[in-house]
Amino acid sequence: MKKLSFFKRIMLFLNVIVVFCLFLACIVPYTSIASLAFISLTVPALVCINMLFVLFWSLGKKIYLTLSLTVLVYGYFTLGSFISFKSFSSSANQEDTFSIMSFNSLGFRGKNDEWERTAGDTIVKFILEQKPDIVCFQEFDYKKIRSDYFQEYPYKYVDFEFGPDNGRVIQAIYSKYKILDNAFLDFKESSNSAIYADIIVKSDTLRVYNLHLESLKIRPSYIKKERSDRLFVRLRRTFEVQQEQAKIVRKHMNDSPYRNIVCGDFNNTQFSKVYFNIKGNLKDTFLEAGRGYGETIKFWKFPFRIDMILTDPSIEVLSHKNYKINISDHEPIMATFKIPHQ
Repeated sequence: MKKLSFFKRIMLFLNVIVVFCLFLACIVPYTSIASLAFISLTVPALVCINMLFVLFWSLGKKIYLTLSLTVLVYGYFTLGSFISFKSFSSSANQEDTFSIMSFNSLGFRGKNDEWERTAGDTIVKFILEQKPDIVCFQEFDYKKIRSDYFQEYPYKYVDFEFGPDNGRVIQAIYSKYKILDNAFLDFKESSNSAIYADIIVKSDTLRVYNLHLESLKIRPSYIKKERSDRLFVRLRRTFEVQQEQAKIVRKHMNDSPYRNIVCGDFNNTQFSKVYFNIKGNLKDTFLEAGRGYGETIKFWKFPFRIDMILTDPSIEVLSHKNYKINISDHEPIMATFKIPHQ
């Protein structure tokens, strides 16, 4: 067998590294080792690089393409796809359907994290134009509680009481359907939390969770100022906290007397331990009926999907839509459902 050239030996070495990294990423959802959670953020990039290596070796030493090809097949069956090619289904009567929107609205203060006068009004106008039946807000603006902005939503649960500021990020659920009960899930030693509301939808009662898992609290400007070792330790701790919060949500969901729908800002991707833990046997609306990459946030111009809507497997997902309104740092998502007749 002819020896590889120096260049191809370098390429083979790099190929082995990215194959190993993607293999580690496949392990992340099944381990609690927070230090490995970082690599799950890079899955789309690792998949693309491995695909390029398959193409590269197909033009030469074809035996080596099995390296990347094997881990790509394994990754697909382990992690699933990060791209969806589904399309909207309009077969259901509109009267039989309902819609839910999830939106991290950044306190209604604008994408640049500054109090812009028009940002809140633009968000309100957007919500009213899209007409979702239920809206789950993360990072809600408490000043909207006593306003008449959302008169179309007679029922609401906002995790806020007027008084001393407790520093907690505010969650809210607004609904056109009657809310029977609601409550707050406390995440200890965190400004983040989860809430839920039991809502009568059509002739059924559903439990809708709205959660905001621990934030990574990183900005490009922070990274330049912070030592890499300290940043790694801090982010590892964040992933550990997220895993504990996911356990709280999952345990509560297991005891739910109703079918569950989960909306929220996971602050992590679909390849993470926290996503797999919360999702369980639920259906991801983007994977069921979305299209494209499904990004909901950009970090350093890299797209990530960290905002999710998950639903009980017995509920039919008719559509999923990602919006690009470019007001908050997150983009809203909305899904349409049908509850099969009993």
